[in-house]
Amino acid sequence: MRLKGATWQWTWTMRPDQHEETADTAALRNRLRHVYWIGGGTGAGKSTIARHIAERHGLRLYATDDVMSDHAGRSSPEDSPFLHEFAAMDMDERWVNRSPEIMLETFHWYRGEGFGLIVEDLLRLPREPGVIVEGFRLLPHLVKPLLATPGQAVWLLPTPGFRRAAFGSRGSLWEIARKTSDPERALRNLLARDGFFTERLRTEARRLQLSAIEIDTTMTEDDLAGRVAQTFRL
Repeated sequence: MRLKGATWQWTWTMRPDQHEETADTAALRNRLRHVYWIGGGTGAGKSTIARHIAERHGLRLYATDDVMSDHAGRSSPEDSPFLHEFAAMDMDERWVNRSPEIMLETFHWYRGEGFGLIVEDLLRLPREPGVIVEGFRLLPHLVKPLLATPGQAVWLLPTPGFRRAAFGSRGSLWEIARKTSDPERALRNLLARDGFFTERLRTEARRLQLSAIEIDTTMTEDDLAGRVAQTFRL
């Protein structure tokens, strides 16, 4: 089922202050009452915490990173122009030759492209036993209209130190950068872009009065999982 095609795309890509309540929005909210949302900046530990909570509370896990390739294949240049422009670039065009600010403003997932496909997937899943959806693609202004209560969603906001330490511990710090002609510059650009994105999430979550948790290197996995579960009232 495709959710009203162009109408869906227009509704969910408008600015946070432009959203208007519709009957379709209310119906979607009711159908997604069983979904818990974990968004946040890159390297915040979203996947780890989502798995932790899903296993502890017997919930289904839906990881948005795992379906990016599928969603790209289900997208068209008309509904996802930034995604298709990005796909046509080489690695230097993506990560070396542009400023972090431009990277932020033109990155397709940061602009909400493909969010409707996430919702389509969630609507196909059984309501029982409940679902945790996680990933950086969950932008606050897109998620909020779908929440029956604000406590269904939380955003994890990593400090720069935590983000770099997380990438280092995974061995993925240079994974993208080393595929370019200037790995050091590419890494600086990537880390700066991710920092800008985290600040944008912080500002947006605060403005929309949604829950956000600051993540630094002193916080343990159990502590963070406990705070997220408390937000969800699990």
